[in-house]
Amino acid sequence: MRSRVLLFLISAILLSSFTLKKNEAQIAVSNTKIQSKINRDSIIVYAKKYLGTPYVYASSNPQKGFDCSGFVSYVFKNFGLTLPRSSGAYKNLGKTVKPEDFKVGDILVFYGYKDRTIIGHLGIICEANGMQSKFIHASSGKAQQVTITALDTEHYTKRFYKCIDVLGE
Repeated sequence: MRSRVLLFLISAILLSSFTLKKNEAQIAVSNTKIQSKINRDSIIVYAKKYLGTPYVYASSNPQKGFDCSGFVSYVFKNFGLTLPRSSGAYKNLGKTVKPEDFKVGDILVFYGYKDRTIIGHLGIICEANGMQSKFIHASSGKAQQVTITALDTEHYTKRFYKCIDVLGE
């Protein structure tokens, strides 16, 4: 009889320990989900810290400068999201978004300046308003730095390929 009581008590303790561990695991998973949701406005606040940083081809180093994909990948990496380092890799990346559904933090993908068969430029929407949105990007053009530009300028509307959501919302 004593051994049955002892066995019962040991079983009860083990079961309650397992239940506590299970609940702790569920809480940990819930916290991870909450933390993994990236605040879109935070992306832009962070990106704007680099306004004026020089354009440097093939660079993702804020001390030296950025090219367009280096800037985009650097900004999102700060939020735990690894994105390609080459603009061409964005051609089939993410969920395509219609202009009326553009959101801050979405990525604009553009054809090259001279070649409409390759992807040549990227930027991050910082003010969402369809095709009148504004985006922050490392410009190799006249600005030669991280700057904010209106999407509805002729230079960019002619080259617009698509807008993508990489945050999965």
